[in-house]
Amino acid sequence: MGPTNIALVKLLRAEQKLREGQSRLEAVSKNVRIQERKVNELSERHSLSQATLKEQQGQVGEFDLEVKTRDAKIERLRTQQQNAKNNREYQAFLVEINSEKLDKAKVEEQLLSVMASVEKLQAETRELSGLLNVEKEKAQAMRGEIGGRVKQLQAEIDSLRVIREGAAGSVPQKALEAFERLADRFEGEAMSALAKPDRRREEYACTACNMDLVTDVYNKLHSRDELIFCPSCKRILYIPDDLPIELAVNKVKEKKEPRIKTSNLKAAVNRQTAAEDVMKSITLEEDDSPTEGTTSS
Repeated sequence: MGPTNIALVKLLRAEQKLREGQSRLEAVSKNVRIQERKVNELSERHSLSQATLKEQQGQVGEFDLEVKTRDAKIERLRTQQQNAKNNREYQAFLVEINSEKLDKAKVEEQLLSVMASVEKLQAETRELSGLLNVEKEKAQAMRGEIGGRVKQLQAEIDSLRVIREGAAGSVPQKALEAFERLADRFEGEAMSALAKPDRRREEYACTACNMDLVTDVYNKLHSRDELIFCPSCKRILYIPDDLPIELAVNKVKEKKEPRIKTSNLKAAVNRQTAAEDVMKSITLEEDDSPTEGTTSS
């Protein structure tokens, strides 16, 4: 792979280690966060209960004042009734007194209802106050128990962040932007390694989504310095260490010359020898025959 892809793989490793450290810290502090959330919820309920209690206690005071005011008015009307000059005035005061008594009864009914609600809220507020104190103490104890571990993990994360930033500094800007965009989308897994499912075939796949890839993807990654994305999941592809070129690319087998059996070779030699003997015998016969026009003595 080219220098850009090599730098991206280093960045990927640093990103993965950083996120693993952050996950460990999150797991350690998870119970504390849950406890703190519980404390916050109880605190909100307690504050709301106190506010409601205060509001209804104010209503109790208002209703109580109204009852006292109507009592005073009724007493004043009775005094005026006793000094009535005639029966008509007496009856008029009586009607007004009875009307005030009815209104007073309604206010007293409202007062009793609010007072019952106040008593209930007071009990609820006391209970919430007790629970809140217990949960606060529990949260404080949990923070004390994991305090050392949290500091250790935080120091580890800080050192890993420095390594990650150093690795990011070696990546060209456009490639870094693509990596970070994909890292945010896939929780740090911005890149995907090539896989060769069948070692006997020139076929490759994306290990993240199992998408089949084009045949020459390995050669492109091996020989070029450019980003190649999976057409399915859009992650940046790279060559893993366990897939070197001698395993990834199948070599073309050389054609072997056909072997000639020894028996066939011997038969061919014998036939050739026999043919030569025949030709020699024919030649000798021709040489021994009398020449035309010669007479015997």
